Amino acid sequence: MHLANTWLKEALANAGARNSNSMTLATAGHDGQPSARVVLCKLFVPDPGYVVFYTNYRSRKGRELAANPSVAATFYWDNLGLQIRLEGLAVRSPESESDSYFLTRDRGSQLGAWGSDQSEAIASHDALVLQIRERAAQLGVPVGDDERGQALADAAPAIPRPPHWGGVRIWVSAVELWVEGKDRIHDRALWRRELIQEDEHTFSASSWTGTRLQP
Repeated sequence: MHLANTWLKEALANAGARNSNSMTLATAGHDGQPSARVVLCKLFVPDPGYVVFYTNYRSRKGRELAANPSVAATFYWDNLGLQIRLEGLAVRSPESESDSYFLTRDRGSQLGAWGSDQSEAIASHDALVLQIRERAAQLGVPVGDDERGQALADAAPAIPRPPHWGGVRIWVSAVELWVEGKDRIHDRALWRRELIQEDEHTFSASSWTGTRLQP
């Protein structure tokens, strides 16, 4: 996990890449149907070994995580020839962690967390903007005249974090590191460990055991 974190920092330092912290997250619900989408890794903690992203808990991914916490995630940086594959168990972040991150978001993104029922159908873009404006009014938040209905940057009151929006910690039980090689002879190594849940946010873990994989 420490080496993986070094790779992520290298990718983030690469000025030519946008959203270098993006990772593909794969989930599955009760029916076993897999679903994948790109999310942003906002925190990478080598010890004790988890990553954090933020989402609407009522979204498809949120519902699937509640039904089946087993997940997989992949970072891939084509320009660096590096890939990280993670597997593990997802739990919600502590509320304090979600609150702290929410305060760092711009006001438009804060309002969007209230205004969008993520993954639910809506008739049109105009209907979405109207919904955002109506919910801003319910919160007492003035919005601008642009088509997004974005919250005015310096206008009071503060926007609280919605109870249905927050962080998800992926506690890692397996990590594979992949380095692109000449003639498709890539370097691959896999480490695994056992996770034991301590409370609703935290796991303890066994020691890592690793092996090299053929490409």
